[in-house]
Amino acid sequence: MLSSSNLPRWDLSNVYPGLESDELRKSFVELKTQLEALDAFLDKNKVSRTVSPSGLAGSQVRPIVEGYLDRTNASLRLYATMNAYVSSFVSTDSYNSTAKRLESELDMIGVRFHQQETRFRGWIGLAKDSLDPLLTVPGTIKDHAFYLRETVEQSRYLMSEPEEALAAELELSGSTAWSKLQGTISSQITVNFELNGKSQSMPITTLQNLNHHPNPDVRRRAYEAEMSAWESVRESLAAALNGIKGSKIVIDKKRGRIDSLHASLDTSRIDRETLDTLLSVMKESFPTFRRYLKAKAKKLGTEKLPWWDLFAAVGKNERRYSWPDAMKFILAQFHRFDERLEKLAQRAFDHRWIDAEPRNGKRGGAFCMDVPGVDESRILCNFDGSLDQVSTVAHELGHAFHNECLVGKKILQTGTPMTLAETASIMNETIISNAALSQATTTEEELAILETSLSSSTQVIVDITSRFMFEKEVCERRAQSELSADDFCEIMLRSQKATYGDGLDERYLNKYMWAWKVHYYIPSFSFYNYPYAFGLLFGTGLYSLYRKRGQPFVKDYEALLSSTGEANPAELAERFDIDIRKPQFWRDSIDVLAQQIDRFVKL
Repeated sequence: MLSSSNLPRWDLSNVYPGLESDELRKSFVELKTQLEALDAFLDKNKVSRTVSPSGLAGSQVRPIVEGYLDRTNASLRLYATMNAYVSSFVSTDSYNSTAKRLESELDMIGVRFHQQETRFRGWIGLAKDSLDPLLTVPGTIKDHAFYLRETVEQSRYLMSEPEEALAAELELSGSTAWSKLQGTISSQITVNFELNGKSQSMPITTLQNLNHHPNPDVRRRAYEAEMSAWESVRESLAAALNGIKGSKIVIDKKRGRIDSLHASLDTSRIDRETLDTLLSVMKESFPTFRRYLKAKAKKLGTEKLPWWDLFAAVGKNERRYSWPDAMKFILAQFHRFDERLEKLAQRAFDHRWIDAEPRNGKRGGAFCMDVPGVDESRILCNFDGSLDQVSTVAHELGHAFHNECLVGKKILQTGTPMTLAETASIMNETIISNAALSQATTTEEELAILETSLSSSTQVIVDITSRFMFEKEVCERRAQSELSADDFCEIMLRSQKATYGDGLDERYLNKYMWAWKVHYYIPSFSFYNYPYAFGLLFGTGLYSLYRKRGQPFVKDYEALLSSTGEANPAELAERFDIDIRKPQFWRDSIDVLAQQIDRFVKL
């Protein structure tokens, strides 16, 4: 196993010198001062849903709208920078009480942002007639036309100002508190496990990485140990999930949402027709992915694939990547695609943007966060030397590249929907996968590389559908009553059986997927699952266009990434003659994955 002492931890010293530094404390004071000034501005101009601006002329509306946009952009830039800095400690050390206290303070500041945004949203919805003529006049308002139109549209889904203010305040001790509980519990679980003849206590994230271990007995025992670990904390996590979903359901209903999916679709900037088309094509592909899973089981010498073999290596790719090896490989492949992407990755490696070391108290999985105050990103992963983890690093560097393409935009111009947020990351994964395949020198190595790619695709197409089905049923049933841990497990298992079908051994599935997937515990966003599938297939389709067009494609691709906060996915797709409401584009992308499966089965 790769020595964690050789892996980097991220460095944010260029943001603030420390959690208790004068610089960070001054930023807290400055941010609160800015928010007080914005409150005074809103009061002075009677910006409220209860005060109709219908009698105001465009010349009177303009300075109010511009004043709000300028002040909010400045405050959000500072807030996002501070939040990223504090989060860098919380996500890597859940025992850090100072970081958690500052996170709580920022959460309270976030409530004020929400309350101010609610006031403006309610007011601008009433000022629509005066606003419309201003959206085409050069200046700040025109620059924010997409944001303003979307804000007007979403203003219909507001409770009264007092209700919205109360909901925002209560969320801190409700959904946000439940989310923090899940994060703390899941990051602090340690498991005693025997590996290489030695018993050792390891973080749950390290234990989960053993699903790649070459020894099937180790994989099986790690699976069993993980299930036992989640079993020990399931009641607390079930309470957290009930609290989050219950609160969201009540608030959505009060805001006039059709159902729990409604707000998610609006946030993703797609309609139900698009989602239904996407899900339908994904379901059509299940037999193809089951064929891959059955072939994998055969290659591993089993009749049916148990969960602990789902991520097992197939073929022989003896190479394990040291951190320097991973950097060198990623940079070489990015260079062939786009020099700008390569330079971004080089900066990330040189300036320690990445925290790669698994350790107790650190969250599992991987993510990338924007640090707007320094126009940089920071990436968390749990690197184990596998090609899969090399791909993960490349994936997160895709998010960092996306952030790079947005540099120079105002914060309110960069609000990217989840459906487009995965575009650059999937592109990077595809680049790495295809490069690894092109360098394979033996059939066994090709098989191993295909397996890494197909394992990831299966998670995004098949497993994501099971997660969507799980969350949909949970939301429907939670509207009637709380669910028990047994209920969550039963729904999870049934969803996995419906999607994986006979591709897996139904006796050994993952009934505790709901306990540790952080996406279920995001207070403000439900159904953070289908956007991954959208991203995979959209990114795959774009990569196919790149293969046809070559370097001329890259400029258009970067332009797309720089525009994701100022257009919806359908509009951006049209730039490439793609209609996301029709199944053909999605089927074409699935066909690319099916060709990989055909090759895997034949090898």
